[in-house]
Amino acid sequence: MLLEELSLRSEFRPPNMGMHQITGIIFDIARYSTHDGPGIRTTVFFKGCPLRCVWCHSPEGQSPAPQLVFRPDRCIHCLSCIEVCPHHAIALIDGSPMVLGDRCEFSGECVRICQSGAREIAGKKITVGDLMQEIEKDTIFYDESSGGITFSGGEPFMQPAFLRSLLELCKERRIHTAVETCGFVDSAILLDISPHPDLYLYDLKIIDDGKHRSLTGVSNKKILENLRKLSRSHGHITIRFPVIPGVNDSDQDISQFGEFVSSIEVDGVDILPYHKLGMEKYKRLGVRYRLAEIQPPTSEEMTGIAETLRGFGLSVRIGA
Repeated sequence: MLLEELSLRSEFRPPNMGMHQITGIIFDIARYSTHDGPGIRTTVFFKGCPLRCVWCHSPEGQSPAPQLVFRPDRCIHCLSCIEVCPHHAIALIDGSPMVLGDRCEFSGECVRICQSGAREIAGKKITVGDLMQEIEKDTIFYDESSGGITFSGGEPFMQPAFLRSLLELCKERRIHTAVETCGFVDSAILLDISPHPDLYLYDLKIIDDGKHRSLTGVSNKKILENLRKLSRSHGHITIRFPVIPGVNDSDQDISQFGEFVSSIEVDGVDILPYHKLGMEKYKRLGVRYRLAEIQPPTSEEMTGIAETLRGFGLSVRIGA
């Protein structure tokens, strides 16, 4: 059992804690989203993910802890961050003030002093009550567009008590909810929470287990089994399939995907074309992006994949 799963079990349903005071860590709130479920939505991105997909476009969502982000294009080289850091964790390297990761303790002083916005911390702790206040600011848009709130990530199920509390409060306020998940979660937690979301956006990357391990860092056996279980207990599941050219778009990959998904009950499949919008984020985190040479699929390629999957009797959309 992974360490992440142990932590999931230990934090689920914390005793003697008011629902509004339960805290979680998020790294973004995107308002007026139209790609994460029906209508106009607010998408909340949870910090932490058990997968390490090589194409991940939100690398700042992988670690469960806050991370320091550096935007060198904004840096004016005033070097105030070096002077103010209480742990001497920033040094001038090749002309740029770089963080020495083994010394940084996230005091936030460098972010506070930076006048150009070159430094920021990805990830902040927030209570359920405070986040609900943010969610409810957009209620008028949810009502007029049949929209709602989507909890994404990262992986929301890595913070199950936080997630469940938010879902319960949204239900009380009649706000439509969707949860996007990679499915790599303890089955008991998934099924316990499963009645609360109105919609699941279930990410399914690759059916072949060996390829899944090499490209995401984990086996997909639990992911597929959880999807089977969820499809028997929940009536609204949309599968999300990211199309990565040369990685998971071979004829065999698409056929395996179609065969599996057509064997369970889901609303349909959204096939999502690979894009490079996350590449800059890797630079800001000081991490190498492994798929820099891959180009997005053409519209013809996406249409061909959609038609192949429709041949399995699936309802398929290109995009979300």
